[in-house]
Amino acid sequence: MTKLLAIVIVWVLSIEAVSAQTQNSDNAYKKPLIEVLKAIETRYNVKIKYAEPQVKDKWVNYATWRFRANVDETLANVLTPLDMKVNKEKPGVYKLKEYEYYRWEVQDGWAYLDSLASKYTDKASWEKRKALIKPQLFEALQLSPLPAKPDAKPIITAKRIFDGYSVENIALEILPGVWINGSLYKPLNIKGKTPLILSPDGHWEKQRYRADCQIRCAMLARMGAMAFSYDLFAWGESMLQFKYEDHRKSLAQTVQTLGGIRILDYFTKLKETDTNRVAISGGSGAGSHSILMTAMDNRIKLSAPVVAMSSYFYGGCPCESGMPIHQCAGGTDNVELAAMAAPRPQLLVSDGSDWTAHTPEHDFPYLQKMYGYYGVKDKVENVHLPDEKHDFGPNKRIALYDFLIKYFKLNGNAVKDKSGKYDESKVTIEKENALYVFGDKGEKLPKNAVMGFENLQKMFPQSLN
Repeated sequence: MTKLLAIVIVWVLSIEAVSAQTQNSDNAYKKPLIEVLKAIETRYNVKIKYAEPQVKDKWVNYATWRFRANVDETLANVLTPLDMKVNKEKPGVYKLKEYEYYRWEVQDGWAYLDSLASKYTDKASWEKRKALIKPQLFEALQLSPLPAKPDAKPIITAKRIFDGYSVENIALEILPGVWINGSLYKPLNIKGKTPLILSPDGHWEKQRYRADCQIRCAMLARMGAMAFSYDLFAWGESMLQFKYEDHRKSLAQTVQTLGGIRILDYFTKLKETDTNRVAISGGSGAGSHSILMTAMDNRIKLSAPVVAMSSYFYGGCPCESGMPIHQCAGGTDNVELAAMAAPRPQLLVSDGSDWTAHTPEHDFPYLQKMYGYYGVKDKVENVHLPDEKHDFGPNKRIALYDFLIKYFKLNGNAVKDKSGKYDESKVTIEKENALYVFGDKGEKLPKNAVMGFENLQKMFPQSLN
C-alpha cells in the first residue's frame, strides 16, 4: 500500500464523530457549503476567499465523500454541482466565483474545435454542415420566422459637416415601438455606389460615443465608405427604453441580431449603397455579434471581428451566448461560426491579453483550412498584437483600414500623411449628446415606444415559457 493511498483511507475513516452521528445516506450527508470550505481550508492548509452572499443557504450533498488527496480536484468535486469554481490567485490562496460555462481551458476548446472539424473533409461536406447550422441559428434566436417589419420611416437628425465627411443620427424601428439607434458617417461628395461598413459597438465604457469609435467610423467615411455605428440592445440610447440590466438577459442577443438584419434591410435598399461591398466590424461583444451576423446573412461580404473570436471562450455576456446558438447542429462554437463566412474575406484581430491570445496557434490555422476548401486560403487573415490589450486601439484600427483598402478599394491616400502613415487628427470628436437621435434627455422618443423589458418579452412568447 502506498503512503498516499494510506493517507486517503485515513481521511475517509476520520470523518468527525459529530458528523458521523448527524449525517447519513438518508439526508445525502448534507452539509452547509461554508462548513465544507472551512474543512477544506483546514485539511489542505489553504485560504479560500468568498463573500457571505456567495455561500449563504448553499448546501453540498456527500461533501466529505468528494474530498481527494489533491486540493484542486477536491474543490472541483465540491463546487461543480453548485455551478461554482475557484480562481487560484497564488499558491495556497483561492477565490470563490460562479462557474463560467462560456469560458473553457485552452486545450479543451482546441479539442472541441478538432472534434467539430472531423465532421467535414472538403467543401461539399462543409456546405452540408453549414446548411444544418444556419436555419437552426434563426430558430435558436426565436427569429424563425422573422417578426413582421414595422412599416415606418427611419428617424433621421440634421446632418453635421466635417473635414471630408458628414454625420447624421438614425433610428430604425425594428419592432413596433422598438428602435435601434446609430450614427451614419458618410463621405462628402458621394460619386457612384458606396461601400457600407456596419460598425456595432462593443462592451466598452461610453459605448459608441467613445473617441476611438468616432475616429474609426470617420476615417472610413473619409476613405469613401459609409460607416454606420450602432448600439447593442439596452446599451447606449437603447437605455431610454430598457434598463442596463436588460442587456444581461438572453433576449438581448435576439433583439440585437434582429437589429442587425433590419439595418441591412434598410441600407441595402438605398440607391447609393454598393451591395457587393457590405462589411461588418465590431470589437469584443460586437465582434461576437459580427461573427454571428456574417454566419446568418449573406448580404455581408466581408467581416472583421476584433478581439472576439475564440474556440475556448463563447462570450461572457448573454448578448453573445444567452440564446442556445452554440447548441445548433449538435453543437458548434464561435470559430466554426466564423468559418461560415468563407469564402468571403475575413480579418481576425487578436491580442495577447484576452481570450484571443492563442488565435494564431490553432483557431486561425483551422480557418485557413476551411478557406482552403474554396481555394481562397489567403482571404482569411490574422493580425495578432501580442503586446496589446482588449480594446479597439490604433493598431487594430490600422489593420481594419488596410484590409478594407485591399478588398473594398477604399482611398487610403485620403487619410495618410506625406510619410504614408494614417493620420486620424482631422477627425472631429463630437460630444455625446450630438450623437443622440431622441434629444438630450430622450424628449423626442416617439409616444408609441415600448417601455420596459416585460413589454418587450410579450413580442417573443417563447421567451415567457
